[in-house]
Amino acid sequence: MEQFRLIIAIALSFLIFLVWGHFFGTKEAPKKPAPEQRAPEVVREAPRPEVSAPVLTPQQPPVEAVAPPPEKKARVIEVDAPLYRVLISEQGAVFKSFVLKDYREKVEKNSPLKELIPRELTMGTLRLGLEGKTLGDVNQAVFKSSTATDAVRITGSPQEVSFSWTSPRGIVVEKKYLFSPETYQIGLTVTIKNGSAQRIKDNLVLSLMSVPPGKAARYGFTGPAALIGKSLEQVKMKKIKEQNTFPGQLKWIAVQGRYFMSAIIPKATPEAAMRLFLKEDELLETQYIQPESEIVPGSRQSFEYFLFLGPKSMRVLNQIGHDLDKAVNFGWFDFIAKPCVWLMNFLYGFIPNYGVAIIILTVLIKLLLWPLGSKSYKSMNEMKKLQPLMTEIREKYKGDKQKMNQEIMNLYKVYKINPMSGCLPMVAQIPVFFALYRMLYEAIELRHAPFFGWINDLSAPDRLFRFDFSVPLMEPPYGIPVLTIVMGASMLLQQKMTPAAGDPMQQKMMMLMPLIFTFIFINFSSGLVLYWLVNNILSIAQQYYIIKKKS
Repeated sequence: MEQFRLIIAIALSFLIFLVWGHFFGTKEAPKKPAPEQRAPEVVREAPRPEVSAPVLTPQQPPVEAVAPPPEKKARVIEVDAPLYRVLISEQGAVFKSFVLKDYREKVEKNSPLKELIPRELTMGTLRLGLEGKTLGDVNQAVFKSSTATDAVRITGSPQEVSFSWTSPRGIVVEKKYLFSPETYQIGLTVTIKNGSAQRIKDNLVLSLMSVPPGKAARYGFTGPAALIGKSLEQVKMKKIKEQNTFPGQLKWIAVQGRYFMSAIIPKATPEAAMRLFLKEDELLETQYIQPESEIVPGSRQSFEYFLFLGPKSMRVLNQIGHDLDKAVNFGWFDFIAKPCVWLMNFLYGFIPNYGVAIIILTVLIKLLLWPLGSKSYKSMNEMKKLQPLMTEIREKYKGDKQKMNQEIMNLYKVYKINPMSGCLPMVAQIPVFFALYRMLYEAIELRHAPFFGWINDLSAPDRLFRFDFSVPLMEPPYGIPVLTIVMGASMLLQQKMTPAAGDPMQQKMMMLMPLIFTFIFINFSSGLVLYWLVNNILSIAQQYYIIKKKS
């Protein structure tokens, strides 16, 4: 029982080593950008979703197998809204660029605004098609825009921008976008008018295009996701080969990054399917496959969606609705992390500095665990008083370990001391640590959020000065991790205040713990290091108070 504190400390260290190894291990070399002129897309063989194949009326030839070559050059329409600026190409009526006006690529003030559609996506995103290729490749067709100008400004009220294309056989495909000035939500209505002499029986497909995230992005979840019923399905890239189709009642599908996401939200939620394609390992296509529908000659059918391209902010996603806030998931301890995000934002409303908000949040968590900590430190203080008696027992029974342990346990009983109680604060901090780790890494509020001095981004490691050379065990940028070093010093001071173990080997191992933690925390976000430092300082103060009170 005496060694339980050591076991817990080693276990916590091992858990953090696992996190460090998983999140900061060897990274893949970055992939080469896709060339401007791409070869024909090669799609991996993968199981198809359980949707019916298109059916054409007997004795009728197939509808256009290939879209006709464009007769005119496709225009690019710029839609300028207060929150974003989007470029829409008449070729396919797809989004070619989507820039967020309230966010930048890097922390520097002169950094470009955040672009959600990488340059590698030369074909754009929000591509449209039919599962059975009844209309050929609609994305190669040149649509006609409803606006005569190349620029549309969204100001006081929502405004619609539509694109239409008519096939040689008289089938009209229309995409209508509805842009609002006060939200990231965009309306999309796809209408197919059958002006041909044959019926169309097929599945509409709407696709989000993205660049697959590499291992360097795997600190939290990034990649394709869907809300199927009440269950959040987040698909890791390595699992796509095993299963690439996810049928069910899809409330939305999305491609998630660390801080931003793109989503397709059907207005109705029938049984549909999400299908994933990896194309030449360079592009990821996330498809929303509409249930099969039949459009007879002379009729039309419309499909309504909402689109979201914006920040993974719990406040923003809650305002959007459609259960889109479930896309923000902090893992096992999500139930701890989300209230912490809410409380941190609440504190920020009074003190507009997220570093100060983290400090206050840490104090509140410490106050919540204060009774547990007091009990622990009282027990540790009593054990310290028993050290001379325990030393005598070890010397007397050093040849009989079983008898020595029995006498030590009797000593605990006589003085009514529970050796396990000294470990309870450490055990209680494990879920809080992992919850705050995910929260402080993924909460978009901390992205590029300054604290003071050299700490200008609480979501990144702290670095004072910048070195032109690499440092072992340190992720770039390279510099002096001042906050981490101070945190390590606070752990060392706290360790010196803790009653030493009787075994000299255990004493050496315990004194190494602050050094181990310092190296591990070098690459953690400065927000998390700040939490751990403040928590250590409060623990030292509480332990000092208990010792003085009982002495």
